[in-house]
Parts: sequence; structure tokens; C-alpha cells
Amino acid sequence: MSATEEKVKGRLTTRTVAMPSDTNPAGDIFGGWVVSQMDIAAGICAGQRAQSRVVTVALDGMSFIRPVKVGDILGIYTHVESHGRTSMNIRVEAWVRRGRIGKREKVTEGTFKFVAIDEEGLPMPIPNEADLPDYVLEHLSEEHL
Repeated sequence: MSATEEKVKGRLTTRTVAMPSDTNPAGDIFGGWVVSQMDIAAGICAGQRAQSRVVTVALDGMSFIRPVKVGDILGIYTHVESHGRTSMNIRVEAWVRRGRIGKREKVTEGTFKFVAIDEEGLPMPIPNEADLPDYVLEHLSEEHL
């Protein structure tokens, strides 16, 4: 890897192919479609860490770096950046593999804030790491590599 190549941060959480139905009039993939894919992946990450239902409450620092094109494979990488008593920040990076087999490039990044909620929709505490199942702990240790 050259000094100018950027390394992915986080773990691959979702992957999908950008389709023609997701384009804007210029032929690029709608930014909103990319954000929705990022929100889905961030919700998976947050839900696993919270071990409960979570809701998105904010997006911070979204950067659209490059367009996504039809046929690109969009991979969404996530990691828990920080957490408080009931909320957490999930850092999300969207990368593409151009034309399914081509060059890999980062296209978008941002931070999604989630709140853990109970069955009544009220904020609830996020469990301590010691109380998490092994599959979540494995992903947390991968994030800190």
C-alpha cells in the first residue's frame, strides 16, 4: 500500500450493488440512497453494541467525497467511536469497488448518533462491555486493531 492510500476503518457491516433505479438525472447514485445504506449499517452496529433497539437521532460531519456509479459495489464499514449512558456515536465509511471488480475508493463518511431504547421507546442504558455476547466483543476488538 502506498503512503497516499487510505485504509478502511471499522468492520464491513453491509454490502450492496448500486442499481440504475437509484440514480439521479446526472446518472450518479442519489446521495440519499447512500446515506440510507449508511444508516442501516450504523443501526446494525449500534444495535449490536446496545443489545437493544436503537434510533438514529443525528448525523454529524457527512462528507461526500466521490460519486457512486451504477454497478459499483458499495461496502459500508462501521465502528463505535464513543458511547455515553444511553447514546453512542457510530463512525461510518462508505467504500466502493468500481464496476464490481475495479479500484476501491472511499466515497462518503460520517458519524451517526444513536440512542438505545426499551420496548416503550424510552432511552435505556447501554450495557458494559463485560456484559456483551462474544460475537459483539470480537467485533469490538477488531475495531481497535
